[in-house]
Amino acid sequence: MASKAQFTRPVQNCLRCSVSGDVYLAAWSRSFQTSAARRIEASIDAPSPAPKAAPPARPLDPNTVATPKLERRLLRTTGQQPIGSRRRRVALQTSKNIPFEQLPYQCFQEARKLLLADREEKLKQIEEERRRIAKAQSIPAEQHGGEYIKKGRLMRMQKYLEKLKVLADINDPVIKKRFEDGLGDLNRPIYRFLADRQWRQQRRLILMQRINQMHVVPDLLPHLDPTAEVKLAFGRRKIHPGDFVDSRSSETPARLHVQVFDRGERFVSVVVIDPDVPNIETDGFDSRCHFVAVNVPLSPVSPSISLSAPSGGAQILRPWLPPHAQKGSPYHRLVVLVYEQKDGQGLQADETEKLSTRYKERFSLRSFTENFQNQPIGVHLFRTTWDDSMADVMQRAGIEGANIEFRRKKPEKLPYKKKDGARYR
Repeated sequence: MASKAQFTRPVQNCLRCSVSGDVYLAAWSRSFQTSAARRIEASIDAPSPAPKAAPPARPLDPNTVATPKLERRLLRTTGQQPIGSRRRRVALQTSKNIPFEQLPYQCFQEARKLLLADREEKLKQIEEERRRIAKAQSIPAEQHGGEYIKKGRLMRMQKYLEKLKVLADINDPVIKKRFEDGLGDLNRPIYRFLADRQWRQQRRLILMQRINQMHVVPDLLPHLDPTAEVKLAFGRRKIHPGDFVDSRSSETPARLHVQVFDRGERFVSVVVIDPDVPNIETDGFDSRCHFVAVNVPLSPVSPSISLSAPSGGAQILRPWLPPHAQKGSPYHRLVVLVYEQKDGQGLQADETEKLSTRYKERFSLRSFTENFQNQPIGVHLFRTTWDDSMADVMQRAGIEGANIEFRRKKPEKLPYKKKDGARYR
């Protein structure tokens, strides 16, 4: 039996190979026929499942976006900034919609009771200080020792009153939450205090660093201590201090966002000046004024200023001149200065006419500061240099000098004096 199995195994293998070969040839032979194979007919007759439609994209919520990709998409599609910190937005995704004041944490609620008791005490101190101020105002100036002493005492008492208002709400978690969410009312002292502190912690430091690195002080002013935050934008592009701006973007007037941190409305002046205009005759640099506006109203809740058409009865003494630089000249610094006018009051018509006539041809920043007793409260700067579209911008604005090119003067060689060869013998 063993010999029979050994004899039949090769025959079975041959038969198996021949059958598989016939199937293979039959599959190839079907390509010359017009009818489809049975397997193909079966596959064609079976209906293919319809592709599932993609679920509609969920609208992005600025309170819950928690990844950089979604944050960029939110800003690109809706133009809104994410609210609060990323850690807070992640927590809101997984927590129930419970009001912040009713969070079920015993330690949190006990701490809020202590804070409320402290706030009640501060409110009593505020009422007492207001009575003291009213009493001091009713006393004649002679009993204070003079009008100057009375004014100084009232100013100190008012400053202490504002400090008490801040201390009454500085520890309230609801106040901090609303400020982080961007919902703070800048009419209240606490929100102005928090905004001022946030600005001074980082953005003001960067601004002062740029001012000192680019020598705005003392090239333009001997001293500068900004107390208001100035933001600059050309169209939708936000300009950081010291950025280079191409000539096409800066051809149109900019928009300012000047945030002050003290209460009340005041009038300010806006000046844009370029201190890097080459002077060939003196081999130095001159200043050129690009924009001057006076009597611009400003308050903590209305910080926007359009240089194309300021609102609120503002007067433009010199309209916007596009920043420009000749080919080969160093980059030009364009400095935006915001001045608070004397006592925050507007200039009269005769003073405005005098200012317009005096600085019609040549503008002097130092005399503008001293003669009208203006105090600089905000500053911003950007830079410009020659680019491909600068000549077209200068032509449209009617500015001459697009065909001028500055080149560095090569230093003259020192006269060569031949030494006496006898000393080397």
